[in-house]
Amino acid sequence: MLHQIKGLHHVTSLASSAQENNAFFTNVLGLRRVKKTVNFDAPDVYHLYYGDEVGTPGTVMTYFPFPRAARGRRGVGEVGTTYFSIPKGTSAAWVERLKTFETPNIATDTRFGAARVLFDGPDGDRFALVESDDTRAPWTGNGVGADMAIRGFQGADIRLRDAGATAELLRFMGYQEVDKAGAVTRFAMPGGNGADVIDVETLHAVNPASQGAGSVHHIAFAVENRARQLEVREALKDTGWQVTPVIDRDYFWAIYFRTPGGVLFEVATNEPGFDRDEDTAHLGQALKLPSQHEHLRARLEKLLEPITD
Repeated sequence: MLHQIKGLHHVTSLASSAQENNAFFTNVLGLRRVKKTVNFDAPDVYHLYYGDEVGTPGTVMTYFPFPRAARGRRGVGEVGTTYFSIPKGTSAAWVERLKTFETPNIATDTRFGAARVLFDGPDGDRFALVESDDTRAPWTGNGVGADMAIRGFQGADIRLRDAGATAELLRFMGYQEVDKAGAVTRFAMPGGNGADVIDVETLHAVNPASQGAGSVHHIAFAVENRARQLEVREALKDTGWQVTPVIDRDYFWAIYFRTPGGVLFEVATNEPGFDRDEDTAHLGQALKLPSQHEHLRARLEKLLEPITD
């Protein structure tokens, strides 16, 4: 069993409008945009990152906004809902805030004893705000007070037709099964970074998901540094997983592999962080380009959708 993984690093999804996406995460949810860059493989598409003040691993939601992308179809073989952590007793305040912004499909429930507020993002992406005793410091620079601000991820749920092999994989990655209710099995990372929960939901009769705007592209797990990442990569390969070489993503190093249920997993390093090319006070303000795409700056600055903060 691995011991290097410490919970989630980030979750990356697809969107259809950079401006709408930015407005939702900064104005509605009150997160900070910590990086404005481009997709390494499609530099005419933004890669936007939102999180706490410095983009601490375990807080960062990221997006590839493909202009006018068709909406994805929900189903099995995907991350269905991404969970953010909020202080206890703040669900009602969040419901009122979300209503003010006409956020679609707001609902409330309780899962494993915790009150939740569920809602959709601009492209039908599904989120939950989960009440907890999370002590991580929130970002409050976008007008959401510290008394109710998002602390980071709590985790996510993975929707599968057959959960057996993925459950085995999570156990190998260091997660422990801690609870079960109906079709949902909860796994948690002991001593993690706060973004510690993965719920696996078994849905035998549901059709496979189809990716598009609103779909999670991949879910990333955090390791401290490159040495720990290489240990994870070798252990996964030795167990039979097809893992990519290490890829430099400027703000972290990444490896990827496809899980039995079809979900794309990444293992990302906490180093070097989002302040490697911007000081903390100005994170996310300037368009930052990977070195291999810097020669495209003039064209990209004309082509990319303007984002009004």
